[in-house]
Amino acid sequence: MDEVVERVDAQDRVLGPVSRRDAVREGWLHRVAVVVCHDRQGHLLVHRRAEQVPRFPGRHEVGIGGAVGVGESYEQAAARELEEELGVSAAVRFRFKFLNRSGLSPHWLGVCDAVIPRAVTPDAREVAWHTWIGESDLPRILQERTFTPDSHEILDRYVADRAERA
Repeated sequence: MDEVVERVDAQDRVLGPVSRRDAVREGWLHRVAVVVCHDRQGHLLVHRRAEQVPRFPGRHEVGIGGAVGVGESYEQAAARELEEELGVSAAVRFRFKFLNRSGLSPHWLGVCDAVIPRAVTPDAREVAWHTWIGESDLPRILQERTFTPDSHEILDRYVADRAERA
């Protein structure tokens, strides 16, 4: 069954519901939310997508996420995805959004973050592997592994946003 998402305009205003399959196929703007997860010591969670997922199987990511459903906020979608993919319920904070043109189709990408426990129970249908990485090790990991097209931009913007808030 295909997900129903909200088609949005260039200012991220809702135009109406559409299937995600149609949004991707037609290049219609819609919303996606990700949550950058870190532990209390500041290590970031990096994971590899399962081989059977339809979008970017086997690639690594710095965010847990997915499509924003009809009527959901970026935060609500990120929290839902966090629970579905990692089995964790946590307070999710919205940080920023940007028009993401990398990937399968253009979409508004809402980036959130959350402090989560190190012990997670990933859904093997979504997450094949995960580890915790110190921020200083991220540049090396980003060069050594194949990441989803938006991971580098998410991380660059996330680090800049954190520095700006400090």
